[in-house]
Amino acid sequence: MAAVPADVQIAPQTLAAFEAAKGFMPVDEGRALYAAAVEAAALGLPLLEVGTYCGRSTILLADAARAAGVTALTVDHHRGSEEQQPGWEYHDPSVVDAEVGRMDTLPTFRRTLHAAGLEDHVIALVGRSPQVAAVWGAPVGLVFVDGGHTDEHATADYEGWAPHLAEGGLLVIHDVFADPADGGQAPYRIYRRALESGAFTEISACRSLHVLRRTGPGI
Repeated sequence: MAAVPADVQIAPQTLAAFEAAKGFMPVDEGRALYAAAVEAAALGLPLLEVGTYCGRSTILLADAARAAGVTALTVDHHRGSEEQQPGWEYHDPSVVDAEVGRMDTLPTFRRTLHAAGLEDHVIALVGRSPQVAAVWGAPVGLVFVDGGHTDEHATADYEGWAPHLAEGGLLVIHDVFADPADGGQAPYRIYRRALESGAFTEISACRSLHVLRRTGPGI
């Protein structure tokens, strides 16, 4: 399996913005995502992310989109996934809206893009992924699945967005762990489903981030 291309370099200011942004993706996986985004952007189609959170990975997609003259799309309801709710491991009280008592990562996301100078290259689709996918009607060059990690949500993200991925486009799945001791299994199950469908071929991986190319119809 191919490694991340050595000649794909993130600009220092973009990498600095990525590292400064609130989020969970480590730099090595970020580099792998960026390499995939650069390749997919050459198709001349939008790059789509499911699971915005505060925009850490969006910075990478937006920078690749800017260079190629395409647009990055990012889908999130901005109320936090299951593991980000109060009492859970990844809860961050600084992104709770005190007035309504619920998480709201949208303001932080907007500040992240503003600080990175990338607002004009991103369309934020605020809503639940299956609802947005159901009304989306255009092909995309990349689908990055990094939303909710239950089977219900991961499956809905895959079934909702993989059909919109163009021939030759890239499906990127984050938090893929073959060993249950390392993490939840929902992303791993959609990764296996994609491979077993015959519609996708894996082309690279960096730890938990796997990159597959659409090489046939279906999901």
